[in-house]
Amino acid sequence: MAAPIIPDPDDPSHYQWESGPDAVAPVRPSASLGRRVLRWAGKIALAGLLCSVGSVALLRFIDPPMWSWRIERALFPPAKITQVRHQWVDLASISKELQLAVIAAEDQHFADHNGFDMDAINAALKHNQHSERVRGASTLSQQTAKNLFMWSDRSFLRKGLEAWFTLLMELGWDKARILEVYLNIVEFGPGIYGAEAAARTYFGKPASRLTRYESSLLAAALPNPWRYRVKPPSPYVQKRSVWIRRQMGQLGQITLNRVHQAD
Repeated sequence: MAAPIIPDPDDPSHYQWESGPDAVAPVRPSASLGRRVLRWAGKIALAGLLCSVGSVALLRFIDPPMWSWRIERALFPPAKITQVRHQWVDLASISKELQLAVIAAEDQHFADHNGFDMDAINAALKHNQHSERVRGASTLSQQTAKNLFMWSDRSFLRKGLEAWFTLLMELGWDKARILEVYLNIVEFGPGIYGAEAAARTYFGKPASRLTRYESSLLAAALPNPWRYRVKPPSPYVQKRSVWIRRQMGQLGQITLNRVHQAD
């Protein structure tokens, strides 16, 4: 018995065309499926867009109780964490010495750029072409976006999303809010999040009373707080803290004034 012949859906000769004013052209299944996929993709993209804008808008006024970096550390810690310490405080309750120290250490053009330091990016690209040691160029705004919303890999997808959230934050927040959120969620050691927890853990005092020396030690450990010891300071932290204090002297109070006035 011969096998049945299955019509080719793409062959127009197999369609019966109606004539007259009420005639409806046939719809090819493959075209219909493609449109449905595009519609769903558009809906998902729109939902993601609205969620990202809405979350950044809310966090302009609401302090986040949890953030992605802390969740990832809880799920995949580099080593065992015995205790998690965190206490949110307003920027006014964080020593100006620490505010200036992290700017000096991580992003000296924080008051001037719109989230991305192009000079630092170009310098890092040139350095990385001729060195095995990779140099980063993330601003405080980018680091805040990463800590709040991102995961830890170096994929182009993550970098793209990080740039998007950075742009939203720069458009919707002032510099003081970005600095406040950064100083409250950044990791200063295993299970130690934020300036207040770091100040009480390492120095037995609130963040408002941190000295320039203590602030420079905390800022010096930021590249890798799991590796670099704050107290007693490791040789690297001690050496870098000297450089940070020198940079703080050059930046001066005028830098902080510009950050607090840039709203």
